Amino acid sequence: MRWEGGDGKSVKRLSLEELNEVEVQLAQELRLARIALVELLSEHDDTMVEKFLESEEDHLLVSPQDILDSLRRCLLEGKGRKIIPVFAGASFRNIGVQPLLDNVVNLLPSPTETPDPEVSIGGVKGGLRQLLSGELIVEQQEKETPAKAKQKKKSALVADSRGAIKQLHGCALAFKVVNDAKRGVLVYVRVYSGSLDKGSLLFNTNLNVSERAPRLLKMYANDAIEVDSLQEGHIGVVVGLKHTRTGDTLVASAGNKANPPEPLNTLQLRPINVPPPVFFASVEPHSLSEEKRMQESLAMLLREDPSLHVSVDEDSGQTLLSGMGELHLEIARDRLINDLKAKASMGRIEIGYRECPLGPSGPVTKIFDKEVAGRKGKAGCTALVEFYDPETSPTPDTHALSVETANGNQIILLAPELQVTTNKKGHEESPFLPAGLDVGTVRTSLQNGCLAALARGPQFTFPMHSTRVTLTLHPETHIFGSDTTAASLSAAARLATSTALHNLLSNPAGVPSGSPGTSLMEPVMNVIISVDEASLGSVVHDISSSRGGHIISLDEDLPITSTELSESKNLDIESDYDTDLPPIDPSKIYAPPDPFQSPTVAGASLPPDSGNRPRTIAAKVPLKEMVGYLKHLRSLSAGRGTFVMSVDRFEKMSAPRQKAVLAELRGGY
Repeated sequence: MRWEGGDGKSVKRLSLEELNEVEVQLAQELRLARIALVELLSEHDDTMVEKFLESEEDHLLVSPQDILDSLRRCLLEGKGRKIIPVFAGASFRNIGVQPLLDNVVNLLPSPTETPDPEVSIGGVKGGLRQLLSGELIVEQQEKETPAKAKQKKKSALVADSRGAIKQLHGCALAFKVVNDAKRGVLVYVRVYSGSLDKGSLLFNTNLNVSERAPRLLKMYANDAIEVDSLQEGHIGVVVGLKHTRTGDTLVASAGNKANPPEPLNTLQLRPINVPPPVFFASVEPHSLSEEKRMQESLAMLLREDPSLHVSVDEDSGQTLLSGMGELHLEIARDRLINDLKAKASMGRIEIGYRECPLGPSGPVTKIFDKEVAGRKGKAGCTALVEFYDPETSPTPDTHALSVETANGNQIILLAPELQVTTNKKGHEESPFLPAGLDVGTVRTSLQNGCLAALARGPQFTFPMHSTRVTLTLHPETHIFGSDTTAASLSAAARLATSTALHNLLSNPAGVPSGSPGTSLMEPVMNVIISVDEASLGSVVHDISSSRGGHIISLDEDLPITSTELSESKNLDIESDYDTDLPPIDPSKIYAPPDPFQSPTVAGASLPPDSGNRPRTIAAKVPLKEMVGYLKHLRSLSAGRGTFVMSVDRFEKMSAPRQKAVLAELRGGY
């Protein structure tokens, strides 16, 4: 296939015979590629072996349709583990789009052949078909119901949940949000069950808000056709939604109710785990009159990309945009200024550091007693802050009201005197709580207050990490009848946790060793660098000496070990790395000759100790030292080096490094 012109629309097809007359060398390479493809498929597909024998053992006589059928069988049976088709193209010039789309249809599974979509409901994960059949709810209720409960009560709970599922009129995933200049905000959705109807109320289970769908569209490239409903399996666009973001789940209830019954209000389709941001840059409007427009544009960016975060620095008042990397923030800046037309500028890219305690703070009890929204609120709480390491810290008390781990911190709620029991309906209750306040609300309020305090460290104002907070609630001294509300409990938890954090810098009572203080932590990256033999020494020296990293391995197939993966998960980062995948044998992969190779290297007989032999370096390097590293790597490796990196964990800084980083953050003072 030859693309003629610069727009990628005109494609000329040549047979192998026709190509042989024009470019003999390219035709010969295509023959080698076809032989390699048939040989590879024959290793995984017995039918391809039969077709090969029927073709008189001539690789070129195997029909294209037989190859497509074999590829499809390998993809479906091996679930993408054995064979991975790779297509080449140039998206900037629209080259290679047509064969890619054709083979999406030819090779990928149809909706009926795909595995059961993953859902999460009530904290339990499973498949969508399991949910609709009621099996997932049975599992959930069995986990929630105490072991001593009677079978009749369990059956009633299951029946209630199945009745709620029957009220599910439709559920869809908002997989893309686009700001269209003419039509406004377009929310692209895929309907996984039932249907979405025009004018229906859609409940967003991520944001707990209901929105009406005034218009539904089916898109055909740039053309849109308005429809009355989107059926199961269809992809369409909802116009007019004001809050829905990328990755949100939309649920429609029977009878067009605003709020679906439990547990439907917690249903999430293909839940996304977004890693914490590690880069941030300041965003400033050109004038005060442009600030509102800038905030609206930033809100639009956040709806499109859930891995972006916006926060406001309390000290400087600056608006900070956080993302996953340099390129991520550069694309966000381009979208903000060029596409959304915001009159703003972005400051230099900075690193998102963390702060951690170096010891315990001692218990701190605080009573919150103020008016909240015109209503008197009074509640108390005791907080204890200490360093937390998932591997070495002691196991939490088994009788704790809850143990929550988020953003590298752990929150333990203790309330032994509440005497929490489970009623006939499976709900937790306590005789010591005032009317209108249940155990679930108390748990959520205390956790939210604690998380708010952990968002800002006491010494360096960075978010806390590797911190364990133990909150204790005593009904006699911390609950004050009807004056104790969810808001006052949350405020008490925040006040107690914040005071305990500041006690780390002073001399709190009960801590004989004095103030333990806090330390800065920085993100350390798993970096895998690919260079040639000639550049290996200079790159290794640069990583280990100039950038403060250390080399893990050279030329290993699995440079990231399972223990390192478990450490990365402590950052709440879900890794897609699958240790069950078979190793890749490069000798079985066909690749055409490198057109940029020097003539001395292009020969077939390359000695094993040649300076152009590819080498792989696995290292751990502080993220700060990786900012702008690509340009430096290319200068060290004559433009041939590449690297990939992922967050490994946050580590404490040494005293000299912390002093240098703080001096740089403060502008050298």
